[in-house]
Amino acid sequence: MNVKELLDREVALRNSYEEVCEEKLDPIIVARKYNSDVIALICSLFAYGNVKQIVKFLDSLDFSLLQKSEQEIEEGLKKHYYRFQTNADVIALFIALKRLEEHTTLEDVFVRGYKNNYSVIEGINAIIEKLYELYPYSSRGYTFLVGKITTKTKGTGALKRWMMWLRWMVRSDEIDLGLWSRVDKAHLIMPLDTHTFNVSRKLGLLKRKTYDLHAAIELTETLKGFDNEDPLKYDFALYRLGQEKIV
Repeated sequence: MNVKELLDREVALRNSYEEVCEEKLDPIIVARKYNSDVIALICSLFAYGNVKQIVKFLDSLDFSLLQKSEQEIEEGLKKHYYRFQTNADVIALFIALKRLEEHTTLEDVFVRGYKNNYSVIEGINAIIEKLYELYPYSSRGYTFLVGKITTKTKGTGALKRWMMWLRWMVRSDEIDLGLWSRVDKAHLIMPLDTHTFNVSRKLGLLKRKTYDLHAAIELTETLKGFDNEDPLKYDFALYRLGQEKIV
């Protein structure tokens, strides 16, 4: 069995709603409960660390606060913190997203940046810029959470949590939510984490030894050789192969 056959088999096996459940946790299990790109973004941005702790934290959040006053957000989240993020960081994200939704939508902001060069990186940059503009706030934890404007690909973060959110938004199958319609799934970039990085190197899909955005792009280009229109259909399968130590 060659690598493409292995991955195609895994995609068929994993493309099931039951693949994400209490026994096989993933942050998307919380995002599934809401038909909202905003809530899904919060779920993805906090998706680092132990998956049980991620889901526990996300389940503790009252997402209805996004429709309430800023004072109510501050009161409702004053005891919420997660790893590098203080309660002030969590509050800042909620308020920034609330303000954004009062004037526009995440998809509109993203598409304005994306359409410049049909670059998802430029779309992400547009959202990051807008969030800082709407709620000028800075801390180490908040910068880690939201990120910075990305102008290079080598030696920089892989934007894994942002790329995962885009996969959720753009792709539509038994795993992904497919809430957006104006972004081509062929333009998505792999949400590269340590599992997919290591598995992809073992399988010969990725030659780059440095874990960065350039590696994510290289892996995406390799997977386009398997499916040019939907390279990220292999993402969840690669992740599970690594997480379950199959490869």
